[in-house]
Amino acid sequence: MNITNHILTEIEPLRLDSSIKSAKKLFKEYPLTHFPVLENNKLLGSFAEDDIRIIEHEKGELVAYAHLLSSFFADEKATVLELLKIFADNDTNIIPVLNEEKNYLGYYDLRDVLDVFSTSPFMTEVSETLIVKKSENDFSMSEIAQIVEVNKGKLLGAYISEKSDDFVHITLKIVSFDINEMMYTFRRYNYEIISTHENDIYLEDLKNRSEYLQKYLEM
Repeated sequence: MNITNHILTEIEPLRLDSSIKSAKKLFKEYPLTHFPVLENNKLLGSFAEDDIRIIEHEKGELVAYAHLLSSFFADEKATVLELLKIFADNDTNIIPVLNEEKNYLGYYDLRDVLDVFSTSPFMTEVSETLIVKKSENDFSMSEIAQIVEVNKGKLLGAYISEKSDDFVHITLKIVSFDINEMMYTFRRYNYEIISTHENDIYLEDLKNRSEYLQKYLEM
């Protein structure tokens, strides 16, 4: 998915000789958490709005506060998922973008990247979400794909959504005409099904057996 056409250049970057007052004005005009600082088109880092807001001496220059610069950026070939991780890791809604020569190209806005992600086939194509669990050392993405395909399903995407102790939860987006048969196969390969599905015959059978046992014990 090419997202480079969403690189923005509307707002001029700050410089270290920019005044505190001009930086505060920029943050007041735009709903940004950070904004990049350049020197000769090279990224020095980004100032956080929270840091700029509490500086009292507005006549001073940003160079006096260079120690507050945060260092994060994306290269122009970054994927949507890589961008989302950078946004999350740095608690920001803006990411500076650099080319291979580390020259500044512009910035990504979180809203634009979320729009691209939400309109991707991964999100929009009619599908089922299946979450499976297995030991971190035993699961295999190729095995998961094979299980989906042998049950005549189509795997749209998969990612590790949770990790605890020695186990991982893998969230799958799949197109399937027989999700129950697919879940049966996953169980046969010792995957635990974490997500709930109305037509899960296996769980329905366990429920019926449990109810029968309970009635038997009450006799």
